[in-house]
Amino acid sequence: MNKEQFIALGLTEEQAKKAAEASQEELKSYVEKQKFDTVSEENKNLKTTVKENAAQLENLKKSAGDNEELKTQIASLQTENQEKETKYQEQLKDLQLSNAIKLSIAGKVQDEDIVSGLIDKTKLILGDDGKVTGLDEQLKGLKESKAFLFKEEKPADPTDPKPGFHVGGDGKSNQQQLKPTNLFEAVASHFQNTANSQK
Repeated sequence: MNKEQFIALGLTEEQAKKAAEASQEELKSYVEKQKFDTVSEENKNLKTTVKENAAQLENLKKSAGDNEELKTQIASLQTENQEKETKYQEQLKDLQLSNAIKLSIAGKVQDEDIVSGLIDKTKLILGDDGKVTGLDEQLKGLKESKAFLFKEEKPADPTDPKPGFHVGGDGKSNQQQLKPTNLFEAVASHFQNTANSQK
């Protein structure tokens, strides 16, 4: 969402600006569905091709009969295919771990590349469901030993009005009124106080 959309929801200019910036920062870590679908489809096609190649080589090996030279070439090709498949799986796992790390630290650290480089991927376990085990523990350790790499988490200000639409009151979470910051607020505050004192 942009600043104008946040203002339309009832946020002040400053709150809308902060919310828009946070929204843009959060969106950096997301991949467009179209790109994800394309990569996913390419991945499926590659897997299918590898399986088909392996099956073709196996059939060729069977039909080669007693030709030892041909059998040797086929065996060599099968070994190469297996090595490529292993390398591909390792690269895929590394990519999935890198993406999981970047998603978990997005907007929370000073430099994502530096913090990502400090994570020991060999100690992470990638589950079949895509969840990564061991990442939270490493991030907690880094936060304790190298706190300067992490952005300071600001506690919520209780005087800030909550975003969204409010029925009754002025939308503030407590009874304490903030001092007016411009002429319009000062005049409105004066009339509000006068109306309240006459009740």
